[in-house]
Amino acid sequence: MAILADEPSAWKKHTINHRSPFEAVGVADINRDGKPDVFCGDSWYAAPDWTRHKVRDVLPGTNPQYHEDFADAPLDVNGDGKIDIVTCAYFSRTIGWVEQPDDPTQPWTEHTIDIPGSMETAYLLDLYGDKTPVLIPNVGGQVLLYELASNTQEVAWTTRRLSPQGAGHGVGHGDINGDGRIDLLTPLGWYEQPAERSEEWAFHPEFSLGNASIEIIGHDFDGDGDTDVVWGMGHDFGLHWMKQSTDAEGNRVWTKEDIDTSFSQVHTLHLADFDGDGQKEFVTGKRIYAHASEPGATAEPCLFIYRYDPQASAWIRSVVYRGEPALSAPLNPEQRDALKDFRPGSAGTGLQMALHDIDADGDIDIVAPGKSGLYWFENPLNSPRP
Repeated sequence: MAILADEPSAWKKHTINHRSPFEAVGVADINRDGKPDVFCGDSWYAAPDWTRHKVRDVLPGTNPQYHEDFADAPLDVNGDGKIDIVTCAYFSRTIGWVEQPDDPTQPWTEHTIDIPGSMETAYLLDLYGDKTPVLIPNVGGQVLLYELASNTQEVAWTTRRLSPQGAGHGVGHGDINGDGRIDLLTPLGWYEQPAERSEEWAFHPEFSLGNASIEIIGHDFDGDGDTDVVWGMGHDFGLHWMKQSTDAEGNRVWTKEDIDTSFSQVHTLHLADFDGDGQKEFVTGKRIYAHASEPGATAEPCLFIYRYDPQASAWIRSVVYRGEPALSAPLNPEQRDALKDFRPGSAGTGLQMALHDIDADGDIDIVAPGKSGLYWFENPLNSPRP
C-alpha cells in the first residue's frame, strides 16, 4: 500500500471553464503564438487568459451523461503546419480527425478515419520509435493500431489489426521483455512488438487485470531493471501494480500488490517526472461519474501523484487536488449531473489528462477535464515562493 500524504496540496488550481462537461483534452500551440493552448470537446482555449473559441458541435451520446468526445489528441495530420485534433467517440463508434482552418477561431472540419466500434478513449504514441504517430484506441472486442502513413493533403491511415485475445477494458504500453521495443498492454496480457513491422505481434496471456485504466503503464518503478505494470480499476475501487521478476527456470513472474484502494473510478493514468528528480511518477485520480451508478461515484473527487521509494519498498502519495463529496446527489443515478451535484470547481481526471509546462517555468503541469469542468494545476516545483 501507499504511504498516504495528507498535507495540504501545494499545487494551484486554475479554472479554464468550470461549466465544460467534456472528458477529453489536448494541449498544443493552436494559434501559433508560441503559447500552449487547450483543446477540449467543442472548443479550444487561447493562453494565457483562456479565451474560448467554439469550433465544432459535440452532441450528447445515447446516454446524455456523456458527450461524443472521448479523445482529443493534437497532431498536424495533413502536414500544413497547423495543429489538428485526432478524436474518437463511443456511441457513434467513430475515429476521426478535426482539421484546423486558416483561421482557428472559425469552424473546424471533421474527417472520418474509421468506424471500428465503441471506444473508451484513444491516445497517440511513437510506437515504433521512428516518430511515426500511431493512434491506440481502446475498442470493445478488438485490438487495433492506426498509423499515420501519409501526412500530406492526401491523408492516409494504415490499420493494423492484432489478434483479439487481449481485448478488454483498458490499454497501455511498455517494454515488457527488455528488447528495446514498445509492447502493447491489455487487461488480459501483452502483445510483443516484432522486430519487423510487417510481422505478427505475439500475444502473451500472462495476467488478468479486470476493467483496467487507460493507460495501463509499463515502467521499471522499483529500479531492478525490468518493467513493472501499474493500473487502476476504471469502474471500481483500486489502484494496483505487478512487479516483474523471473523464477529459477528463467520464466517471467508477476507479483500483484495494492497501491491505493481508497477511491474509485481510477480510469486514467499518466507517467512523467513531476518533481524533477530524473525518476518518473504517475498521476491519476477519480473520473467523476465514470458511471454515475458505480461504487464511490459521489465520493470526493481527487488527483494524486504516486512515486515508488525502492529503499522503503513503498509507494508515496502526494496530493494534487482533493474536493468534496456530492452529498446532495440524487439517489437515482440516472438523474445525476456532475455540474449540479458536485461543488463548483470540482476537478477529476476525465478520460484523459494533458501533461504540459503550461506556464513555461520548466516543470510539468496537469490539465484535467471532466464532467465537472476543465482545470489546470500548476506544479509548485518551480513556482515563485511567496
